[in-house]
Amino acid sequence: MKKYLVTLIPVLMLSFQPDSPSSGAVGTAQTRHAITGQPGDDLKPSISQEKVETLVAKLLTTYHYRKVRLNDSLSSVVWDNYLGEVDHSKTFLLASDVASFEKYRYQIDDALVNGDLTAAYDLYNVLRKRYQERSVFIKEQLKKPFIFTADETFNTDRKKATWAKSSAELDDLWRKVLKNQALELKLGNRSDSAVAALMTQRYNNLDKAYNRVKSADVFQLYMNSFAEALDPHTNYLSPRSADLFNQEMSQSLEGIGAMLREDNDYIKIVDLVPGGPAFKSKLLNKEDKIAGVAQGDNGPMVNTMNWQVDEVVKLIKGPKGTVVRLQVVAPDALAGASPKEIRLVREKIKLEEQRAKKEVIEVTDNGRTFRIGVINIPMFYRDFEGARKREADFSSTTSDARKFLLELKAENVDGVVIDLRDNGGGSLTEAIDLTGLFIPKGPVVQVKESSGETEVYSDKDGGSVVYNGPLAVLVNRFSASASEIFAAAIQDYKRGIIVGGQTYGKGTVQTLVDLNQWLPKEPEKVGEVKMTIQKFYRINGSSTQHKGVTPDIELPSAFSAEEYGESSQPSALPWDQIGSARYEQSQGLNDKIMTRLRDRFNQRLKADPEMKKLTQELADFKKAKENTIVSLQESKRRKERDDAERKRSAVSKVSQLADEDPIDETGTKPADTKKKKKDLYLNEAGLVLADYIIAQK
Repeated sequence: MKKYLVTLIPVLMLSFQPDSPSSGAVGTAQTRHAITGQPGDDLKPSISQEKVETLVAKLLTTYHYRKVRLNDSLSSVVWDNYLGEVDHSKTFLLASDVASFEKYRYQIDDALVNGDLTAAYDLYNVLRKRYQERSVFIKEQLKKPFIFTADETFNTDRKKATWAKSSAELDDLWRKVLKNQALELKLGNRSDSAVAALMTQRYNNLDKAYNRVKSADVFQLYMNSFAEALDPHTNYLSPRSADLFNQEMSQSLEGIGAMLREDNDYIKIVDLVPGGPAFKSKLLNKEDKIAGVAQGDNGPMVNTMNWQVDEVVKLIKGPKGTVVRLQVVAPDALAGASPKEIRLVREKIKLEEQRAKKEVIEVTDNGRTFRIGVINIPMFYRDFEGARKREADFSSTTSDARKFLLELKAENVDGVVIDLRDNGGGSLTEAIDLTGLFIPKGPVVQVKESSGETEVYSDKDGGSVVYNGPLAVLVNRFSASASEIFAAAIQDYKRGIIVGGQTYGKGTVQTLVDLNQWLPKEPEKVGEVKMTIQKFYRINGSSTQHKGVTPDIELPSAFSAEEYGESSQPSALPWDQIGSARYEQSQGLNDKIMTRLRDRFNQRLKADPEMKKLTQELADFKKAKENTIVSLQESKRRKERDDAERKRSAVSKVSQLADEDPIDETGTKPADTKKKKKDLYLNEAGLVLADYIIAQK
């Protein structure tokens, strides 16, 4: 069987060329025009980039899983993508600028084939001109004091906005943009002088960001507008980006254990390394956006909006034991909510802290106490080198889970929960082998090639079931890839109950192509392409792509499929179905029992005070999030912010204490009497399992 690395996040991929050479730094040879310059200079492509454009178009239309033709329809999508990348908030270009480039909308397909980059660079150079005009206006505005008494509003969501028809209209828009940002800072208890200083720093950063843009950056932006029209996990990586990509990711942010990428004005968290300070703190989450970084407990906060990712990495990295503070905008932040500040202590990430862990929890159902074993798996890890050398004790998810299951059986637990929340994937081999611990034998997943050929991957252990007792699998919106394969197999075999939220829905496989192998005579490095080449299917024939795995018992969630996961991506490959593999379902979990479990859960949802409160708070939060219009009047905005913080804090209590820790007469919480935090979702998974145990008798 081929070994694949299956993962959720776009900055990692599945490669069957793991030893392909990495790219070096971009060179300057064989360039037709200047590739960098001051704001007044036009950026222009190199001859190499024109060759790469043609090569990438050929590779993606030939080998990508989605067989596409370069035609006018695709051309229009690519052009819209590029406009969105160049001016995502519609705050720089004028409607007349956009209209003047409409002539290119249906010519991009021909340009890709012919190595013509005229449209891409002409548009970006117009953007640079418009940016300089805006920069002058912004600097003048920042010289004036902000007055927050007028009763006016600002829509923070620019997705459906249109481009301004005149410079005067842009002036008014930017007046509100700046006023909104200044009010956010002022509501963070900053003085007027501090607000002015921070705003000036923010836009000085933006000036620097635009001045740093090189031809290679424009080319990558344009090529990704094409690549991501095919699917969201297909990308072109410039030589510089390819170098960063090929670095050991755990080392790229040594200290807090997070993986970052640029996301418009911010740097976004795309994954957390299990066992790292960020992961263990529970203060930083996937999709969080970093707005500032400070050193130590007293260092000044450096505004990092509009910074490049490698520059932010340099600020976050640091010696073990030192403190870094981050200013973070949460993905569930309501309009008008202030960024939060978190404090992390840098430390070396230990491999053993990324591994599976076990615990035993107790739940009470119908007056009876049940002991439930929990195995938390933050990622599907496997020491491939140790496995290749046939070392007897090489580390793997399956070997650790096997040991824990045997220990839990010896402890006479009533059932087992496999906790895969926030598990973004990992080794496909481990997902298959882990499934084998719970089923006698049979297929686990199907993999379909772009050619249409399908291969079935099966459990190899020949009927050795380690645990055959009551089983539940706990998932959420950020359980992806290998996690989805395991959960889907357990569900299809009716071997266990899937509890939680709909999973991410990433059912695709990527490979990395070094473009220099195709252009060996180029004197400079030309980058790499990450391309989708396979899809995963459940053994029942249904794809895990787009839809993910729908739980048998669905818990309340703050994360909707429309905003997070594969289904939130317009270019995501569609869900589809192939023929079912041959497999034999377990007889223990039938439709009658499942109906009973759902009835019991719905009763708890209506009667249990904690679940009722959580459900209502989530509903209130989702409704509040729909409102993206904020007041620019200080008194009204303070009330809006307080309401937003109250709703956000209510939602964040999902994994907090159901009851406060006991406090003694001195007002402190004695260390020896602290309760363990009650995880409402894990507790509910335990109750579902208890219902199942009762239903079987």
